[in-house]
Amino acid sequence: MSSAKTIPWPAVPIPKPEEVYAGLSDQAKDYPLFLESICRQSHNFEKPEALSRLRVYDTTTRMMIGHWCSSMLSELGAEVIQIEPPGGDPMRKLTPFGRKEYMFTDKETGEPVGAHFLHEMRNKMSVTLNLETEEGREIFKKMAVHTDIIIENDPPGHRDSLGIGYRQLKEINPRLIYCWVGQLGQWGPHKDKPGMLDPVAQAACGFCHGTGDPKEFGGTPMRSALWMADHVGGTQAAMGILAALYYREMVSNEGQFIEATSAEAIIRILDYSWAWYGMDGSIRPRFGNWDLAINIYAVNPCKDGYMMVGGGHDRLWYRIWRVVGDEHPAVEEDILGDPHLREVADRLAMNQQIKTYTMLGEWLKDNSRSDAERKLSKQQVASGGVLYVNEVAEYPHFKYRGHVAETESPHYGKILYGTTPFQQHKTPGRLKWMGRPTGYDNQDTYRRLLGFTSEDFTRLKQANVI
Repeated sequence: MSSAKTIPWPAVPIPKPEEVYAGLSDQAKDYPLFLESICRQSHNFEKPEALSRLRVYDTTTRMMIGHWCSSMLSELGAEVIQIEPPGGDPMRKLTPFGRKEYMFTDKETGEPVGAHFLHEMRNKMSVTLNLETEEGREIFKKMAVHTDIIIENDPPGHRDSLGIGYRQLKEINPRLIYCWVGQLGQWGPHKDKPGMLDPVAQAACGFCHGTGDPKEFGGTPMRSALWMADHVGGTQAAMGILAALYYREMVSNEGQFIEATSAEAIIRILDYSWAWYGMDGSIRPRFGNWDLAINIYAVNPCKDGYMMVGGGHDRLWYRIWRVVGDEHPAVEEDILGDPHLREVADRLAMNQQIKTYTMLGEWLKDNSRSDAERKLSKQQVASGGVLYVNEVAEYPHFKYRGHVAETESPHYGKILYGTTPFQQHKTPGRLKWMGRPTGYDNQDTYRRLLGFTSEDFTRLKQANVI
């Protein structure tokens, strides 16, 4: 890790309930305090886990879609065993700019691991197995009897050619739910090829073309800075798995095959782009931070960064200019007197967008994020500053609700992380541990499931099977 000194988290103490609800009446505090009493993450370990009876083998490598899918299941209590090739998933080695000081190091073995991979290894056991060897495949078949779910992302048909695909394993375990994840799919004219990763899906599904500044502003198509397609696709995969589990338990008593792809998951969320194109062939253009259907509804520069201001309907629209008018009366007069700005549809023409955002920008440049939010909030205008991650880490709201936290890993020391989003009354998600070194659970898992002996481990390691 880097030797740079940082302020211990949290730099500012987490607010207490009496501070958060100071000044509110007992009636106003009643409902939020009730929800806190049943959803507080500090009580998660006092409650059962929704998926505690499920076992999952995540055998995906080199892409985040499978790891994200299985980490959602592991947070909800499933026993997730990450089956990696000997030496570990290559994603363990990914780190910003290739700098090892940004990696976490296991205290016992000295093995480094990248923060992205580690963040999605939560609650998972790490086992190594070489599926490219005949003995490795035989071991995998025996393990398949002891699981509910297998997730894989090998090139189309590869597992089937090895005799360990869905068609073979469902004969061994009829209740098996087998989920393949990837970018474009295993069948069709442009099925997945080796090396196809998240950016390919983002580019193929229309997302990149519609993201970024307009061409007239010098903009070009942009992909998401995060592996957004894999995260959306992985969420789709997790939902498909849970639906298949429900069907198995309530209807069929049998498993099934699931295919989830990043590109098709994004296609599903491209909102009115499809209906618009279907009407008259229009293609949704890039529009930067501006919104095609709402003015004002964008991220704008201000005195100390950037500010999101939303004027989604007439009431909010006029309240924005009332706030601006407190300091720039002439601007409010101009806006309210312009006949081309009175109706929502009229405000969407390019000239009107330029005029309103320019005028709002003139006000914002003299206001900090906190000042602008305070003034807009008085008029009940939806707004908020664009926060840096260090500000998110100290943001009172997220700290209070427990969505940023620090864990003490026996392997990697203190790790700041984003906690589970599953806030549920009776079966919430939770973090039990934050990742493990490559093959850390070989002994426990293989002894428990297959009865391996010390001699088996020695022989299989020498043969590069585990």
